[in-house]
Amino acid sequence: MRKLISMLFLAGAMLAAPLAFAVPEETAMVNVNTDDAATIAEVLDGIGLTKAEAIVRYREANGAFADVYELVNVKGIGEKTVLANVERIEVE
Repeated sequence: MRKLISMLFLAGAMLAAPLAFAVPEETAMVNVNTDDAATIAEVLDGIGLTKAEAIVRYREANGAFADVYELVNVKGIGEKTVLANVERIEVE
C-alpha cells in the first residue's frame, strides 16, 4: 500500500512538473532613469524605499545612469545588490 501511494505521489509530481515550466514567468522591469522610488523599491530585491529614494536623488544630482553598474555609486547599494537585480534594471 505504501509503495502504491509513493508511486501515485511521484506520478502526480511528474505530471505537475512540466506545468511549472510551461509558461515562463515575466520578469518585472524597472527603469532607474525614469521610474519613481516606489516602483524601484517594488521591483528590485534588496532595495527598500529609502535606497530607491537615494537612487532617484543620485540621478537628479548626477544625471541619468548610462550603465546598470553605475548604481554602485549610490550610497548603500553594492555590487551584490546590482548583480542580483541586473536582469530587472533598464537604463534606456
